[in-house]
Amino acid sequence: MSMLTVAMPKGRIFDEAVGLLRKAGYNLPAEFEASRKLIVDVPEENMRFILAKPMDVPTYVEHGVADVGVAGKDVMLEEERDVYEVLDLKISECYLAVAGLPNYEKKHDLNPKVASKYPHLATRYFKEQGEQVEIIKLNGSIELAPLIGLADRIVDIVSTGRTLRENGLVELEKMMTITSRLIVNPVSYRMKDERIDEMVERLLQVVEGDGG
Repeated sequence: MSMLTVAMPKGRIFDEAVGLLRKAGYNLPAEFEASRKLIVDVPEENMRFILAKPMDVPTYVEHGVADVGVAGKDVMLEEERDVYEVLDLKISECYLAVAGLPNYEKKHDLNPKVASKYPHLATRYFKEQGEQVEIIKLNGSIELAPLIGLADRIVDIVSTGRTLRENGLVELEKMMTITSRLIVNPVSYRMKDERIDEMVERLLQVVEGDGG
């Protein structure tokens, strides 16, 4: 049986995805989550896990160093990688939103600037809204941008809204709901179709069971 390599994002998605795999019957060691290794082998399942930054997971899968991966829909839309999206895992649900200061008024915005770590996604969104804006790419602490005058609005992931509130920002527009997806390398899907189809089926049963 050929080894299956899985790219996983660190953080909240990782914890929820590991829980999903365990529910699907995969025997992952108890110390799996506590490991600081970037590559973790699970010989009993003939699997290897690569732990990466969320934005990098689709890159690993596209280039074939990972057969499958778990990636947020936000990352998929931003990165537009050549991979198959085979299953909505329905974990780590959040949403993309436009936010700004409470006194923000679009009609007074003569030279609109929007800060985001999703420049392509944000550009497409505002174009669809018929609004021409300048996108400023930031890699973190997006909430700072309106506070220091770098941008008037931001596009970012919102989970509870707490970070926005604590920084004095308000949600202006909800863009789309985001969940994590199982993605597959096209070549791997042909070469390891039985193992990947089995994983999809096992995870689908768990997802549908959890979702009622």
